[in-house]
Amino acid sequence: QVQLVESGGGLVSPGGSLRLSCVASGRVFAINVMGWYRQAPGKQRELVAKISGGVITDYAESVKGRFSISINNAKDTVYLQMNSLKSEDTGVYYCAAKKNADARVYAFWGQGTQVTVSS
Repeated sequence: QVQLVESGGGLVSPGGSLRLSCVASGRVFAINVMGWYRQAPGKQRELVAKISGGVITDYAESVKGRFSISINNAKDTVYLQMNSLKSEDTGVYYCAAKKNADARVYAFWGQGTQVTVSS
């Protein structure tokens, strides 16, 4: 099993920045893909960014150029740097992990951290 714990959410003004962190523990050696999802009120959960093999990154179109995902293997931590935040970025952000890119679903999830972008 893998446990994921997110932190770093909060209230920020439009145009501001936040950095989310997700610390993984347990059988982390079995994980090759980590992602950040978000769920806005009344909307489906969507994939925001993912990182595979610690190197290959992919982003939702809505956050390209503003968000950056990275990983610190020594700390078993994945980050989501969010810049130029907009009100539509508001939601609960979840860290997720899966064994590899061929896996259909993310098997492990964190509890989520709230991000609110508002003036």
